[in-house]
Amino acid sequence: MTAATSTETAGGVQLVGTPGRPVRFADPARNAAYWARITRIVDAAPPLTDEQRATIRSAFHQPAERRAA
Repeated sequence: MTAATSTETAGGVQLVGTPGRPVRFADPARNAAYWARITRIVDAAPPLTDEQRATIRSAFHQPAERRAA
């Protein structure tokens, strides 16, 4: 099997080709066009400020459980 035709499963999502990109459409050409569009949108976005990065990090931060004294 080649890398282009192999499939993997990660967290219940089928991945084809590029790891980390779920299959959105059964048609490979349509799926590639979808991800190319997403890549163009992300590349055109301005960089995040430090404040935006801190806000995003705090939204996903999970503090360690407190240790019993």
